[in-house]
Amino acid sequence: MQQTAEQVQPIDQQRELGAIIRAYSDVTDRLKLAHDQLTAEVARLSQELKLKNAELRRKDRLAALGEMAAGLAHEVRNPLGGIALYSSKLERDLADRPESMIAASRITRGVRELDRLVSEILDFAQEDRLERQSVPLGSVLVMVEEGAAHWSERTGAMLLVDPGARDVATYCDAQRLRQVLLNLAINGLQAAGEGGRVQITAKRRGKETQIDIWDTGSGIPAEVRDRIFNPFFTTKDTGTGLGLAIVHRIVEAHGGTIRVTADAKTGGARFVIRLPDTSDLKTQDKHGSESDRRRVGSAAGGS
Repeated sequence: MQQTAEQVQPIDQQRELGAIIRAYSDVTDRLKLAHDQLTAEVARLSQELKLKNAELRRKDRLAALGEMAAGLAHEVRNPLGGIALYSSKLERDLADRPESMIAASRITRGVRELDRLVSEILDFAQEDRLERQSVPLGSVLVMVEEGAAHWSERTGAMLLVDPGARDVATYCDAQRLRQVLLNLAINGLQAAGEGGRVQITAKRRGKETQIDIWDTGSGIPAEVRDRIFNPFFTTKDTGTGLGLAIVHRIVEAHGGTIRVTADAKTGGARFVIRLPDTSDLKTQDKHGSESDRRRVGSAAGGS
C-alpha cells in the first residue's frame, strides 16, 4: 500500500531526529574520551613534576653534603699523613719487639683505611669533566673483566659478558663508564658468591644505550632500594657506602639514569643503566656542555 505524504513526513522526521541523537552521542563520547585522556595526562605531568621537584631537592641536599664532605676530607688528610709517617717509623723502631710492632701495624692499617675513605669522599665531592666520545662497549668491557678478575677468583663467582654487548657503541667517557661497570660487577660477584654469576648485557633502544648487570645473589630488599644510591648508606658489614653514590653521580653526569630491581629469573639484583646517545649531546660537548662539569656531590648514590 502506497504511503501518503502525511505518513512519510513523520518517518523522515524520526530518521532526522535519530541521526541527530546519534551524532550528539558520538560527539559526547569523543568529548568524554578527550576529557579522560586530558585528565590522565594532567595526572601524569603532575606526578612527573612532583618527582622532578623531589629530585631537585635531593640534588641540592647532596651538593651541600658533597661540599661539606670535601672540606672535611681535606682537613683530615693532612694530619692523617703525619700519623701514617709516624706509625711507619714506629713499626721500624719496634722491629725487635714483635708484640708492640703488631700494635703499630694495626695503627698503620687503620690509617690506610681512613685514607681510602678520604679518597672516596673526595671522589664523590670533586667537580668532574667528562671526556666523551663514541666508543664500542667492548673496549670498556675488556677493562671491566680485567679489573674484576681478582674478585672473581676471590669470590668463586663468574663474570659473563654477552657477546652482542661488545659491538654496541655508546657516547660516553670510557674510563668513567668503566668505573661504573666495574663497581657494579664487583658488588655482584660479592653478592653471588661461590658458584654464582654476574652477567652484563647491552643493547640500543632508540637514541639510548641500555646496559643491564644482574647477579644470582640474594638481591636487595625492596624496602632499601630507594636508598642504596644515598651516600654513606650500605647493606654490607664493611664498606663506606660511597661506591654506588659515585656510580649514580657518573651516570647522571652522562645525562643518564640508573635503577635497581629484582631480576625476574635469578631473584638477584639487576641494575639498569640508560645513557643518551644523540647528536645534541655531541653538539653540546663541542661548546663545553655544562652537564660535563656537574659536581659529584649533586648526583646521589652508595651501597
